[in-house]
Amino acid sequence: MTVLNNRVSCVAAACAFFTTSAFAENPTLTNPAISAVLDGYYQNTERPMAERGEGFGLGHTEIAMSANIDDMFYGKLTAVIEMHEGETELGLEEAFIQTLAMPGGFSIRAGRFLSDVGYLNNQHVHTDAFSDRPGAYRAFLGSHYFDDGVRLNYVAPTDLYWTMGLEGFKGDSMRAAGGEHEEHEGHDHAEREYKNIGVYTAYTKLGGDIGNGSWQAGLSYLRNENGRMVEGEHEDHATLAAGHEGHDHSHSATFTGENTYIADFVYKWAPNGNYKYQHLTVSGEYFRVTDFAPLEDGHDNDEHSADSVDDMQGWYLSSVYQFSPNWSAGVRYGETDVQELHGNHFDAQKLKETEVSLAWHHSHFSTVRLQYTNQKGTNYFGIEDDNVLTLQYVMTLGAHGAHQF
Repeated sequence: MTVLNNRVSCVAAACAFFTTSAFAENPTLTNPAISAVLDGYYQNTERPMAERGEGFGLGHTEIAMSANIDDMFYGKLTAVIEMHEGETELGLEEAFIQTLAMPGGFSIRAGRFLSDVGYLNNQHVHTDAFSDRPGAYRAFLGSHYFDDGVRLNYVAPTDLYWTMGLEGFKGDSMRAAGGEHEEHEGHDHAEREYKNIGVYTAYTKLGGDIGNGSWQAGLSYLRNENGRMVEGEHEDHATLAAGHEGHDHSHSATFTGENTYIADFVYKWAPNGNYKYQHLTVSGEYFRVTDFAPLEDGHDNDEHSADSVDDMQGWYLSSVYQFSPNWSAGVRYGETDVQELHGNHFDAQKLKETEVSLAWHHSHFSTVRLQYTNQKGTNYFGIEDDNVLTLQYVMTLGAHGAHQF
């Protein structure tokens, strides 16, 4: 987020990124904004569904290029380089165009981009105050959900910041377990036919100012047409997660359902109205995932009836205080409750994570972070209790835009 001289303004910060005029700045096709973000770390052990492994490694290292194409369109390309099991992997996280001159507060984005559901998802992971996304994000959105699709966004002409939008995506990374032609317990199952447009989302966000602080709250809905398992797909989620990680580090969701509901909020406060020197950020999100049990002949299977299986859910609460221009400290607690399919029944699993971080910022472009995580699991990928230590650096090179609110 940019430095504000007098006060933190949610309206100004949010509109700077959600209105089309925000892109009409200096970078052009002959002089594009080019940047790189270097993310390196050392971690003493692994975390479930996390991108960072044990030992030294590269995290979410990215190279980005953006520019106004002309007076009607803006474009951005973001490539991501990561290390996974000793191999270097190159992925494409963003490759989209966005309109600049649509009337009435409307804009359209098309290509590959981060979905705007929830609070954290539309932000690049290097902007986070912790080394990994909360457990709910890792379980239900593959850490951060980006996909090929289209978005229609609208910013209302109100005193409060109010935006709403609709998205449609291909949804490959959000598909439920199974789907390949396989033999299971003596039965031959044909290949499942997935829908080409698998994910639809709808969201709305409101924000405003209170004294020296600003707030934003949002509600999101994600409809996953391929999110429910079908009868005969008895591959458990642990196997699914391992399979996804072994296939191009695809950031696929480990646990899915047809319906995902998200509520989020964030509050930012600067004691003297100057965000640069001191500020407090309090944020939280709640996820609820429903309708994931297998269907039999298009109807709820009695063995997996929704009445007998609890909905999956997850939440976190985070507080980060930058007590000087160069130092910040944060604490975050989260729980994730999921259902893992074994044979013809579900097993409830729970993960609790308590995290404390201390970060040194020599400038807006360099961060060194030390983080401690205590994780407690109940049948969660075999994890009982574990302590994770992570030492991370995040360095930005080149022209890099301001962060979102």
